[in-house]
Amino acid sequence: MKSTGIVRKVDDLGRVVLPIELRRTLGIDVKDALEIFIDKDQIILQKYQPNTEKDEVVASLKKMAAGAKNPNVLETIDRAIKLIR
Repeated sequence: MKSTGIVRKVDDLGRVVLPIELRRTLGIDVKDALEIFIDKDQIILQKYQPNTEKDEVVASLKKMAAGAKNPNVLETIDRAIKLIR
């Protein structure tokens, strides 16, 4: 995971402001939907993708995993699939 060096506080309503630099870099526009995931003790925000697109990505990752021989690659692909779902 890459640190941005940006720190934000949660307000009284539980909101956190995403800096414009991050939104521009990640292609997040006003009113875009974000999906929220939890991985152990981390909160992950991801631009929402409809299930059909997610299913296509999962299918592609499964094909990659079938051809992968390196255990680290297989583990990474498995983690990616879990995060997507």
